[in-house]
Amino acid sequence: MAIQQIFDDASSVMTVISFTTFLGIVGWTYLLRKGSDFDRAARLPFMDENEAAGESERG
Repeated sequence: MAIQQIFDDASSVMTVISFTTFLGIVGWTYLLRKGSDFDRAARLPFMDENEAAGESERG
């Protein structure tokens, strides 16, 4: 019975850690206003190799 209690407690702790991590990622994405970085990364697959190299050198 004690091992079941340990697994239940560990499950609860991991749920809280996972939710906190999720909130951290959402906060980093939306609250820090990194839109220009994300826009640049979104355009990378459509760029030529020379353009992509120029983007990485600038930013």
